[in-house]
Formats: sequence, C-alpha cells, structure tokens
Amino acid sequence: MITPREIIQKKRDRGVLTADEIGAFIRGYMSSGIADYQVAAWLMAVYLNGMTIEETLALTREMRDSGKGLDLSSIATKKVDKHSTGGVGDKTSLIVAPIASACGVTVPMITGRALGHTGGTLDKLEAIPGFDPRPSPDRVLRILKSAGAVIMGQTDDLAPADRRIYALRDVTATVESIPLITASILSKKLSEQIDGLVLDVKTGSGSFMPTMKTARALARSIVDVCGRMKTRIVVLITDMEQPLGRAIGNALEIRECIGFLKGDGPEDLETVSIALAAHMIRLGGRARSIGQASKMAYEAVSKGHAAERFRQIIHAQGGDARVVDNPDLLPRASNIQEFRSRSNGFLTRCDAKLLGLASNTLGAGRNRVEDIIHPAVGLYLERKLGDRVKRGEVLCQIHWNDESRLRNAMPLIERAFETRTRPVRTRPLIHAVLEG
Repeated sequence: MITPREIIQKKRDRGVLTADEIGAFIRGYMSSGIADYQVAAWLMAVYLNGMTIEETLALTREMRDSGKGLDLSSIATKKVDKHSTGGVGDKTSLIVAPIASACGVTVPMITGRALGHTGGTLDKLEAIPGFDPRPSPDRVLRILKSAGAVIMGQTDDLAPADRRIYALRDVTATVESIPLITASILSKKLSEQIDGLVLDVKTGSGSFMPTMKTARALARSIVDVCGRMKTRIVVLITDMEQPLGRAIGNALEIRECIGFLKGDGPEDLETVSIALAAHMIRLGGRARSIGQASKMAYEAVSKGHAAERFRQIIHAQGGDARVVDNPDLLPRASNIQEFRSRSNGFLTRCDAKLLGLASNTLGAGRNRVEDIIHPAVGLYLERKLGDRVKRGEVLCQIHWNDESRLRNAMPLIERAFETRTRPVRTRPLIHAVLEG
C-alpha cells in the first residue's frame, strides 16, 4: 500500500497517480489519517506539475462522493445548473435561474460567497431581508417543486472534501490550478444529480483566468471531465475586462437584477444573461435550438414570468418578496458621492479588478472568510468602455457608509478609469462556446 508521503513524492516528481492512489489520499484526509500539512504539500505539487485528465476525473469523483448528494430523483423534469468562475458585477445567476425555471427547467443552483475582488451570489441574496441561503435538503426539494429553482450555498453534506481542500488552497496559493478548479466546481455540481451544466468562464482583468489561454484550458478541462461523467455541458468564455452591468455591490446588484427581470437592464448584462439562460433551456429539453431557447428567454422576461418566478424563489427561501415590486426595501447606503471625469475624450479603461477591489474596500466584499459584509455599499457605473465623456461628467456613483473606507477606496477608483482622445477597440462579450 502506497503511503501518503509516497503519493506526495510521486506527484512532486511529475508522476501520474492512479485512481486508487487519489482515492486513498482523499479518504485518508477526510478520516483524519492524513494531516493538513501533507495535503498542502500535495496541492502545491499538483499546482506546479498539473494532472492528467484521468487524474482530474478521479479527484472529481472522489470529492463528489465524499459526502451525501442531493436526492432529486422525485423531480421528473430535467435539472440544469449554472456556474460562473467569478467576476465583478457578475449577477447573472440571479437572472438566469428565474428565467430558466420560468421556461420549465428545474434549477438546483449551488453558489458561493465573495472572496477577493469578485462578488458572491449568496452575499447578494442576503441583502434581501430574511433570505435563507442554506435550506435543508428536504426544504430544497419542496422549493424546487414549488418555485422551480433554489439558489443555495454548499451544505455540510455536499462534497465536504471540496470545502476542506479549498480552505487549504486559499492559504497555500494553489487556488489557480486548473485541475483543482475543475474538481472543485464539478464535485459540487455533480452531487446534485443534474442532467446538464452551463458554465461561464470569465476572462480579463477582473477574473481568475485573466488570459484567453488559461480560460480555454479551464473550459476544455471541465468539458472533458463532464464528458467522461456522462453529464452534458456548455461552457461560455465571457469577458471580464470591465464590470458586467453597471452595479457593483450586493443590494445594488439585486436592484439591477430586478430591473432586468422587469425589462430594463444594461445591454451587456442582457447579452450574457440571455445566452446563458438559452443554453440552460436547451439542455433542459425545453427547446430544440439556441434560437428558439433565446426567444423563450426573452419572452419570459417581457411577459413578466421571470420576475414572478424570482418572487416565488425569494418567498420560498424566506425572503421578503416585496423587494421585486419595491426595491427601496433593500438596504441603502448613508451617503452617495459622485466620481467625475477630469478630462474630455473616450473612456478607454474601466478596470474590473480595481473597481472590484474598491467595492470590497467600501465593505461590499471580503478578503478573509470572517470579514463582515456591508450589503448597501458599492459602486454604480454611469459610463463604461467606449463612452464619450466630458470633463466634469459623472463616471460612477460611490455608495458608502464609512469615511475611512471611502478614503482607502478612492485611489483604486481613480486608477480604474482612464480617458483618451481616441476610443479603444471593444472586446467581444462572448469569446467562445464549447460543448460536451
């Protein structure tokens, strides 16, 4: 029997681990037979030397099977989830879940919290008074049958190996490993017994995959593993060079989502959200083509069905569904300050990462797990890349509560914007679509 030390050494020396070796290592860790420091060493070896697709598949299966999955067998309709690798202003989960469910797809959506410069869907939802992000498994089933979708955090029983390993990755600088990201995402998603998955891989300054090369590598890895696990998947590589939409911050983004579901949303947010929802609708067997699915998604919004479904999801999870009709019930910042352009020209930089960091500095996000979220604060962009601006025009509104936090955020906001005499070439919103 190979020892934990030998497994670490084998991967350190660029060897290929067998499924049995990976299984023994993960099970040993979960039973406390293998220590954190040994797993940390193994994670660094994986980070430096990578994994084959067979190793990634074995790790994904072992992490998926480390806990108890959701039993959704009593739901007859197809179940499709959506996941994003994270970005600034990326609130699409809150839009596509009600759209897809309004079109007849069951959506069991497991999502996460903010960490670093990117926002977290659960933190956004908790800006809604009373919203419960962690319903019990029995309640999840009831919510799915009544509202068609649930948006929830990872439970203690769902892929617990992922939760423990991710905590180590976070403190050992091994988060960005493509095999480890693949196993982390899919171990949670595939524990839901889903029929399909739509994945949004972000690329650009505000993403964890800043280059197209790394974004494509992650997309390919996930498609390959899903194919071997007999789960249909579509991966969209979308742009995160500037924030998506105009709102950055929890309550501000909920307000923007409500506006979108009522037919009033920014064009970039519409393009990405409708594309994601359409792929979910097609994977869910409700449409034969993307064209037909896109039409269904648009109609769900225009006829008010998606907004009504969002009300049902909020109500089913204990939240105050009145916010859909009265967004003023959401938390509001004590102060709003305008940040203005200092020159004439075209906006050539609206840096997603810097604006995400600025929003976090105001209190909208966290740098450590224990940090407290302030739901009302954040930024609202009045201008975006390519817009013509005049000296003195408002570039963004700063929603703030704490003056010292505002002072710390201002240098980041100032660096995030740049104006020149000529516009820059705009990047496509959707760079590529991969399917498996």
